[in-house]
Amino acid sequence: MTEIVPLTRSQRTHRAEPAAALEDVTTVHGFADDFDAVLDDTSVHRSTIGCVIPAYNEEESIAQVIGGLLAQTRVPDVIHVVVNNSSDATVRIASQYAGAHEIVTELGEQFTEVFVHDIGKNPDKKVGALNYGYTLVEGYDFLLGVDGDTVADAKAVEYLESEATSDSRIGGISAIYSIDEKPIKGAIAKFLITGQRAQFAAFNMHNLLRGRNMAVLGGQFSIFSTQALRDVMKENHQSTPWVKDSEVEDSLLSLQIKSAGYLTKISPFARADVGGMTTLRALDAQQVKWTYGAIELMWPGQRGDTKGQPFHPNLRVRWLENFGMLTNLFVRVAFVALLAGSLSLGAFVFSPWWLLPPVVAIALNTRMALTMQDRTARDLLFAVTLVPAEVYMWLRLSYFARSWTRFLSRKKVDNWAMQAKAERGGGFGHWTPLIVVVAVVVAMAVIWSMLGPMVQSTILWIGWPIVGVVTVLQTLSMFFKLIRRQHGYKV
Repeated sequence: MTEIVPLTRSQRTHRAEPAAALEDVTTVHGFADDFDAVLDDTSVHRSTIGCVIPAYNEEESIAQVIGGLLAQTRVPDVIHVVVNNSSDATVRIASQYAGAHEIVTELGEQFTEVFVHDIGKNPDKKVGALNYGYTLVEGYDFLLGVDGDTVADAKAVEYLESEATSDSRIGGISAIYSIDEKPIKGAIAKFLITGQRAQFAAFNMHNLLRGRNMAVLGGQFSIFSTQALRDVMKENHQSTPWVKDSEVEDSLLSLQIKSAGYLTKISPFARADVGGMTTLRALDAQQVKWTYGAIELMWPGQRGDTKGQPFHPNLRVRWLENFGMLTNLFVRVAFVALLAGSLSLGAFVFSPWWLLPPVVAIALNTRMALTMQDRTARDLLFAVTLVPAEVYMWLRLSYFARSWTRFLSRKKVDNWAMQAKAERGGGFGHWTPLIVVVAVVVAMAVIWSMLGPMVQSTILWIGWPIVGVVTVLQTLSMFFKLIRRQHGYKV
């Protein structure tokens, strides 16, 4: 295990600071004694924030992440970069920021110190890195968890701290997440990022309109009360806040914080750009991991000793999400199958009423795009033209089906490892849905051709009304979302 500690006086004097760390902030090296003296002289209580950045092969983004934290109007009191299982230059790049910093912001002079810890090979991966970081900051009032590819707006920490200190019932607050699409190159990558931006926007707005109650305090950029974390550990007989009982460790912790009697909130002001998935392979692995982990929480007892709380307030949202995806899957597959069957018999009769659901969907997608604070022309085109949004929905449906299939098969896989492999360009699992679709289409076509005209007509006579009723209900649901007041929130 290698730990990179703050640089010596001599090293600080002769080492040039990286440009990213100095942009828009004034950085003057200080020392631990100076930091302690400032705290001793402070007459008004000021909450303390310890920041933990779990980092795994983040050489491309770690400099921007640390630089973004040093550029905050409210700088964390200490920043611990916990590098685990990495094989790239993350440690070397992060270590250039190690040491004490005196920073002048609009809130006045602030001091922080950056530490870089290389904990080497860690079987618990991100969970292990988070727990290692927690032991370093458990004496602070708040723990700020930041992913190694997340860059926040300059006032994000200030907004999170302000709300967290205003109400002792709050156990954690998450920022509003989006993805910066400006650095993205390539048509497919831009399409995938636009889809993820729309997905984040819908998720954020849903939580904001639920009284700003956040179902998942995402590990990308969230602040936690350390008292709430201690209560979670005590109530659940855990030695650490994060446990391996779920592959979505942030969802499980959020559930436990809520169960301990605390509020889990989303800030209407704090914002952060997270790392997006720019390939089909990587997006498939990430979304399957998220959905699979959520299913494990909804269907307790699958991993470790997770409590059976399927109707927990945080999990009710998960059930609704999965029911919505199941409805979307049924309507689309059934419509395509019935349409093909009707055309084969020359029995399809077009009705203008079938245009109503797409029109409502376009209106809803467009309204959601207009609520995005940093929307682009691509976001609006994605919503207005419908086709890109529909293609992205089919991708999400394939991930949904894969997650449930994997879960119901009882096949144990390391979804973290599969995501890491996919982000490196390995694996072919993302082609599985396409292969399955082709096989199903061929099988259905063969079976359809073997049925007699009477049976075919009966299937159409029963199938179309069912699809029609479900589509009407789904359209009404979209319409009510469309006319719902959004109280001026921007995502």
